[in-house]
Amino acid sequence: MFVYMTARENEQADPSSSDAGNGSSGPDGADVASDAHATTGERQNPAEPSHRPLDGLNVVELAQWIAGPSAAGLMADWGANVIKVEPPRGDPQRSIFASVGVDKPMPNPAFAQDNRGKRSIVLDLGDTEAKVNFHALLAQADIFITNLRPDALDRLGLNPNQLIEQYPRLIVGAQSGYGSVGPARDIPGYDIGAFVARTGIASTNRPIGEPPINLRSGIGDHTTGVTTCAGLLAALYERTVTNKGKVVETSLFQTGLYVESMDLGTQLTLGRIGRMRHRSESRTPLANSYQSSDDQWFYLIGVEAQRHFPGICAAIENPDLANDERYRSAALIRKNGQDLIALLDTAFGSKPLSHWAAKFDEHDVWWAPCQTLAEVAVDPQALALDSYLATVEGDEVVTTVASPVRFDGQTMPPSGPVPALGQHTNEILDELAE
Repeated sequence: MFVYMTARENEQADPSSSDAGNGSSGPDGADVASDAHATTGERQNPAEPSHRPLDGLNVVELAQWIAGPSAAGLMADWGANVIKVEPPRGDPQRSIFASVGVDKPMPNPAFAQDNRGKRSIVLDLGDTEAKVNFHALLAQADIFITNLRPDALDRLGLNPNQLIEQYPRLIVGAQSGYGSVGPARDIPGYDIGAFVARTGIASTNRPIGEPPINLRSGIGDHTTGVTTCAGLLAALYERTVTNKGKVVETSLFQTGLYVESMDLGTQLTLGRIGRMRHRSESRTPLANSYQSSDDQWFYLIGVEAQRHFPGICAAIENPDLANDERYRSAALIRKNGQDLIALLDTAFGSKPLSHWAAKFDEHDVWWAPCQTLAEVAVDPQALALDSYLATVEGDEVVTTVASPVRFDGQTMPPSGPVPALGQHTNEILDELAE
């Protein structure tokens, strides 16, 4: 049976452990604990593997914030030698908390998440010698990842198509907000704009009568990072056949279109989609949110009405409901959904979630708790998968989230610490001089 109460009980016993209150406003309103040394505990990372899938792969990253660094970060986790090229001021993600008004020194897990295991070199690409060194890095690289806007790449003489003419085996991962062609080519494109707003994700998912939603930081960025990584590895495989590199282009916008493709494809084909409804008016009452007597929310995920409804009825100790004329088919459940939701609201509101967890387990009801991040942090399934990693950042140890791929049943631990700005500049320049 699923164990979900630990974090909430801990918060009640020790309010200082909660991520609510007593914090400063972080990115997009995220709460940042005022105690800069929020505990990571004695976290044990998975054992160091004997080898990693991308051992020996050379990657150069000229990117900032999240989308580009996350693609290169996955490759670093998987064994690639990733050199992060930064301007003298550094990747602005290094100072993300200061940029939103946090005035206390503190660890930066947001930067550590996508930059662990890399080496950092500072190169001012406006300087001739620095540009020569940068091209020396590209000459030795298998993959180059950048999320500079197309017009910025043109100004630097780093147009992706020209680069693969200069370095025929180089694979160029070119991320942008909106892509390399079209009227929005050179528009700045953070994920809230290019991925969430312009793709329709914000408006499609907003409750009726409410403003468009604002997704939390990095969701579009990390989705685009995974997309970029997949495209680069496809091109890397193709290179084993052709011995030629190519440009792999991804954008926040086109990734968002794909993420929204179930609704967008319906709109394109039928000219309309179903409107968002309040949960009390849902047309799918067996795949809907409900609240227990202790104010815990959870989702039923009975996506096959005929299959899942009898188990739900048994769990609420009303087996005859499965034979009620109002609910004897998926079409009738849809038609009479508001009445059924009201009935289930009454039933689920009568007992705490621990009761329903046991009942759902007993009757094979498909469901999931709607957890807080404090609860996710101690979710036994996440812990079983080694999802959280102790990551060295200077003199601190922060906790980051593992890459979402396991190899031979093992989660990859960090391949190294988080680099300080320019920490490896001399080391890398010495390697180029050899």
